[in-house]
Amino acid sequence: MGIVLKQSLNNTIVTYIGFAIGAVNTLFLYTSFMMPENYGLIQVVTSAALVLMPILAFGVPNSLVKFYSSFKDESAKDGFLTLMLLLPLVLIIPIAMLSYFANEAIGTLLAKENDIVKGYVWHIFFIGMAMAYFEVFYAWARIEMKSIFGNFMKEIFCRIAQTVLLLLLWYKFIDITFFINALVGCYVLRTLIMKLYAYKIRKPKLNFHFPENLVSIVKYSALIILGASTAIVLMEVDKVMLNNFLSLDNVAFYAVAGFIASTIAVPTRAMHQITYPLTASYLNNKNMSALKGLYQKSSLTLFIISGLLFLLILLNLNELYQLLPETYAGGFMIVFWIGLAKVYDALLGNNNSILYNSDYYRSILFFGVLLAGLAVTFNLWLIPTYGIDGAAIASFTAFFIYNTLKLIYVNTKFKILPFTHETWKVFGLLVVFGILFSLFTLPFHPIANIAIKSILLIVAYVGVLYRFKISEDLYGFIKKYLPF
Repeated sequence: MGIVLKQSLNNTIVTYIGFAIGAVNTLFLYTSFMMPENYGLIQVVTSAALVLMPILAFGVPNSLVKFYSSFKDESAKDGFLTLMLLLPLVLIIPIAMLSYFANEAIGTLLAKENDIVKGYVWHIFFIGMAMAYFEVFYAWARIEMKSIFGNFMKEIFCRIAQTVLLLLLWYKFIDITFFINALVGCYVLRTLIMKLYAYKIRKPKLNFHFPENLVSIVKYSALIILGASTAIVLMEVDKVMLNNFLSLDNVAFYAVAGFIASTIAVPTRAMHQITYPLTASYLNNKNMSALKGLYQKSSLTLFIISGLLFLLILLNLNELYQLLPETYAGGFMIVFWIGLAKVYDALLGNNNSILYNSDYYRSILFFGVLLAGLAVTFNLWLIPTYGIDGAAIASFTAFFIYNTLKLIYVNTKFKILPFTHETWKVFGLLVVFGILFSLFTLPFHPIANIAIKSILLIVAYVGVLYRFKISEDLYGFIKKYLPF
């Protein structure tokens, strides 16, 4: 777990820097420098591109990680990597043609409630394509256990670009049309930079003698589209569907609350960058003991961190909303439901990695498609009834069912669970601290209240974890780096 913890910590630092920049953009610059309907438009465009991205990627990022370690011969590796570069074009080319010939129909479908969205079909396609190939080159680096630069490009690069664009917009050097066009350019540039870095790690040698298990690889890639699409649909479909029922300013309000809750997922995303290739290696080598240990340790570590973040957000949410424009306040239930879904997701540790890299991925993909359909159904039902709160409840419900199915399935096939006795100790600790800290409020400025309450909670929480050695990994880290 040493390499996992080390690279996960580095990735967590990078990811949180990105989220800090994103927080400034989302909570202050976008809300102050841009009209809500324009911010809502940007959210719809990027969310739709994210939904499209796994389809355009053709499952290649997952296939790279799953199969690469199984090739021992350099020539076979070159043939495999050549295949991985070409495979996304199988869907990118026909979808580009569809976007060209059916542009008007697609735009009309997207603009059911908000006409302005109609003119941005190509923006969605180009961002989606750039995101797809970025993930391919990022996976190219990760299979060589080089994840930090890619994580920097993924989490920080485009957010810094948005900060610059927002400042230019505020000073009227550019308009909203230029802003969105430049945003597309940023995603394309990010992909080109990631490509150069990936090629520096391992320069591609075109070899059209594809691997003998070509059919298995293509079949896996095609099926994994469904799994990857499911995860993205569950996260992004709510904003896309809000666009079809409510005005764009509601999408902006929902996006701000959703961003606050999404900070809980940062450690999970950071750890997955390194646990994913490790899981694939353990499965390829049939090392079930190491797999079980990674499953349980990743679950406990992520639950400890995500649970703390969930408490910090909920206990300070009223003060945080006091710092935002009044029109963006009032999203407590959105933050609660989405945050709870993120905590449950963290509790499953490297569950996704086990499923997508095992021989059982076909069955779980069926569950994923089923749950994606349920997510759409829940949104169709709950958004008209409860508005933006309904979208959050729909997302939580879909994630809860989906994650529970994955948990049961891994236990059925591998006879392992992520939970240990320490899991329940952490759960009890979170409940106790949540109750205690919700019983009092501070009379100071919101920033001072957030700082004081957060410091007290972190010190008390970490102190108990350290005193009772609830997590070996975190105990070792605290003992090594903190002065007590």
